[in-house]
Amino acid sequence: QVQLVESGGGLVQAGGSLKLSCVASGTVFSFRTMGWHRQAPGKQRELVARISSGGNTAYGDSVKGRFTISRDNAKRTAYLQMNSLKPEDTAVYYCFLGDTWGQGTQVTVSS
Repeated sequence: QVQLVESGGGLVQAGGSLKLSCVASGTVFSFRTMGWHRQAPGKQRELVARISSGGNTAYGDSVKGRFTISRDNAKRTAYLQMNSLKPEDTAVYYCFLGDTWGQGTQVTVSS
């Protein structure tokens, strides 16, 4: 059974940085696309970033140039480095691996 554990969320001032981690267990991690979506109150869930097993990446338009996704297959972990954070980045960030989702971690950016 696949399990994902996220960490790294929190409160940060605008312009600051945070790094999210997502650790997977119970699956063949290396061969699946992994990434994050986010959902703000009253808004639809949207793609933040994803990374394929081969390292190909894709980003949502609103985070391009500010966020970087990476993965360490040996550690079964994906990372999301978030720089130049804006108040509009405030949301619950959900890690996914294939069709499995994590519990979410809150990111709050104060102005």
